[in-house]
Amino acid sequence: MPKAIFIDTSRCTACRGCQVACKEWHGFGGVPTKQRGSHQNPPDLNPLNYKLVRFNEHKIDGKIHWLFFPDQCRHCLQPPCKDIADGYVKDAIIIDQPTGIVFYTQDTKKLTPDQCKEITEGCPYNIPRRNAETGMLTKCDMCIDRVQAGMQPSCVKTCCTGTMNFGERAEMMELAKKRLADVKKEHPAAMLVDADSLSVFYLITQPKKMYHTYVERETGPLTRQALFAKLARPFGSIAG
Repeated sequence: MPKAIFIDTSRCTACRGCQVACKEWHGFGGVPTKQRGSHQNPPDLNPLNYKLVRFNEHKIDGKIHWLFFPDQCRHCLQPPCKDIADGYVKDAIIIDQPTGIVFYTQDTKKLTPDQCKEITEGCPYNIPRRNAETGMLTKCDMCIDRVQAGMQPSCVKTCCTGTMNFGERAEMMELAKKRLADVKKEHPAAMLVDADSLSVFYLITQPKKMYHTYVERETGPLTRQALFAKLARPFGSIAG
């Protein structure tokens, strides 16, 4: 059965345990950064940070509020990244059928830097990052090795607040709807983001753009035809 992660930002304290657990499980080293006047570190996703807790400070109803957003690949049910990549290197990006996890294989090394850039630009959530050292295109793999062994993704395993939840997609959708009903009592504007088209979906309490530019897709699920229009490329150039 397809798996899913439900992320309830109303419970996130920005402990960054999920971010650290992801790095540790994948064996990633540190990333040099500079103080930019924010607790968010590093400043963006990169090949050594598949997960990033984004920090944003806002004044809401006269009070200062911190909004936290654990950003990662959404594992789209119809991933635009795969549509684009298949036009260049068939099955460099695959969908694991038992779990629904969108997985980037070693064959992404065969993609050129420009093709990788095109895939990133075609992602509604601006997720994939190319590793200049290995040549691979990278992103969250939902800890597919752990999931296939009957374990939780590392980010979910380490979360102590109930922000990160993992299970069968239908179960996570039911949990998300129950949580939304509860959260709306205090935050009437709370909503689920793009839940019908994703395997990683979020509950947020404030307007989307207060969290991050790419919280939600601008349109519905991108079809191949929509990708052609979005990227403004000749029709035959990514024909599979």
